[in-house]
Amino acid sequence: MIEGLPMSVPAPGLPARVRIYEVGARDGLQNEKTVVPTEVKAEFIRRLADAGLSTVEATSFVHPKWVPQLADAEQLFPMLDGVGARLPVLVPNERGLDRALALGAKEVAVFASATESFAKANLNRTVDEALAMFEPVVTRARAEGLHVRGYLSMCFGDPWEGPVPVHQVVRVTKALADMGCAELSLGDTIGVATPGHVQELLSTLNEAGVHTNTIGVHFHDTYGQALANTLAALQHGVTTVDSSAGGLGGCPYAKSATGNLATEDLVWMLHGLGIETGVDLGRLTATSVWMAEQLGRPSPSRTVRALSHKE
Repeated sequence: MIEGLPMSVPAPGLPARVRIYEVGARDGLQNEKTVVPTEVKAEFIRRLADAGLSTVEATSFVHPKWVPQLADAEQLFPMLDGVGARLPVLVPNERGLDRALALGAKEVAVFASATESFAKANLNRTVDEALAMFEPVVTRARAEGLHVRGYLSMCFGDPWEGPVPVHQVVRVTKALADMGCAELSLGDTIGVATPGHVQELLSTLNEAGVHTNTIGVHFHDTYGQALANTLAALQHGVTTVDSSAGGLGGCPYAKSATGNLATEDLVWMLHGLGIETGVDLGRLTATSVWMAEQLGRPSPSRTVRALSHKE
């Protein structure tokens, strides 16, 4: 592997440090057609933590028939004992929360939609019915002392409905915050956001009483905008960015969605801006190369390809 680090040239008005919320082991792998062995998933998570990622989303306690790739959640989670990272898990309902609590999970996330079409496709409920389903989950999780994140998908565009009005996103985001989600991840599920749209949404959320320090961003790179959108969010003061090692993942209910923002591409930009992440880019790249070998195809991350290119 060729060693490579960007020249660090800080830009004004950006955070000193960014927390990367690594989603590769859950969001990245959930769409894989071939079931990845549980031992490989556990090793992937261990390697991600060893590369310096402080938060690695481990799995989802969704019903196995909906996401067969994550049917091994009960087997996987105990294998992660001793991993030096926060290990949040997705819980779709109270049954999922029961399963997570039984295994000692300390952090959970619920997954809502800003649009009716996606709520119907993903949850078979209206937006308000989904929020009503999540409220007892969030209340119980908080009562148990758990940290709760609220994902919000389709914040910028929807494959059925087109552009999503900002006020519609703000309403659902505020509902998640009001029910007790300590962290809110704004998802550009089909990758159509552009920087001005990102800043408009963030500003409107602030005006509605949602503080920037509770917001994370989750961009897909369908139109090559993920890094530009991330920079726009950083300029607004956001300090939590979701990404997926090696650029793994898409969205099973949005066929036009390509992969998540690659963690390596994000780290390259952040380190070039002089922003601390705690991540060792060489170790992270080696992890994604290893995972690509397990999956039998090259990583889509440009940084992984550049750093692992053999002369």
